[in-house]
Amino acid sequence: MTVKLFTPLTIRGVTLPNRVVIPPMDMYCAEDGHVTDFHRTHYGKFAFGGAGLVFVEATAVTRTGRITNGCAGIYLDSHVDAFRPITAQIRDLGFKSCLQLAHGGRKASTQRAWQGNGPLTQENLDAGDETWTPLAPSALAFTDGWLEPREMSRADMDEVTEAFVVGAERALAAGFDMVEIHMAHGYLLQSFLTPLANKRTDEYGGSLVNRMRFPIEVACAVRAALPDDVPLFTRISATDWIDGGWEPEDSVQLSMLLKEAGVDVVDCSSGGNMVHGATNSNLTRGPAYQAKFAKLLREEVGIMTQAVGLIRTPELAEQLLQDGHADLIAIGRQALFNPYWAHHAAEKLGMTDWDTWPAPYAWWLSKWKRGLGSMDETPLT
Repeated sequence: MTVKLFTPLTIRGVTLPNRVVIPPMDMYCAEDGHVTDFHRTHYGKFAFGGAGLVFVEATAVTRTGRITNGCAGIYLDSHVDAFRPITAQIRDLGFKSCLQLAHGGRKASTQRAWQGNGPLTQENLDAGDETWTPLAPSALAFTDGWLEPREMSRADMDEVTEAFVVGAERALAAGFDMVEIHMAHGYLLQSFLTPLANKRTDEYGGSLVNRMRFPIEVACAVRAALPDDVPLFTRISATDWIDGGWEPEDSVQLSMLLKEAGVDVVDCSSGGNMVHGATNSNLTRGPAYQAKFAKLLREEVGIMTQAVGLIRTPELAEQLLQDGHADLIAIGRQALFNPYWAHHAAEKLGMTDWDTWPAPYAWWLSKWKRGLGSMDETPLT
């Protein structure tokens, strides 16, 4: 049986060497939107670790679209130069990179995650953070005590759409192989989709068709700005996990429109419209608990999907691919714990390829393994 996890996948003009993906995980430590040496080490280690595709975290298309003061940005030309060492390192190691384009919407102007992940406090402002008025489909705060956003006008929507387009163009200039549009986790575009946040009475609110209109406009505009050979991903929350909110059946309809708009892969996450976090902590979560959504969209829409969420072992990742749940497997927190997850998974599945390791590592490790056998059997000393 062919091991699918380490079978290449071609999306438009880009071929991924394997199906292991590092999904976007916010680090909240950029400086005025600029990524730093921390980010170069952070993302470089995943390429050293053998992941076929490395996503860079949610990156704001406007200054006021940042979730926090520490979020990365792509709204200045200088941000392009900051990203180039990261994309170059990933490319030089033989792997691919993707930038997630984002706007925080009504969850913008908040604390960094480790500060409390809530509204900015006076202590945060005294330490140098700035605050701003968020934008949203409706003037409805995310939850009690959070800033009330300003309801977006048509002019606001045009400006944000253009910011996504320019952000995509800057991403390519920075060396990224592809881009992803963030339509998940309660941020701007997803807040248009869900009836929990969108109370508009114009053509952008009310019915499902109306609520999907602005996010699809953004997707169409970004696709039109990209060369035909550049893949476009979209991350969605397949469900809000809240009664009266966004449902998996809505995601089927959205994904059909995304496919028509030229989106190549739907990245299937969930949640985000409760204060507990992106995938709400009040849920009972087990291994691959979101993979069923990736399978639903893959089968119902006929679009490539990416599964993410508590996929920890090589065996589970491979089984999801073999069973047709998804085309790509995203390893998030597990990769933070073990950046070399992909290389270790290859060995576990009998697919070790020393050419995918950095040459200095491969020489040492292959020599060691020839003498001592499996790396699981004897500690490396």
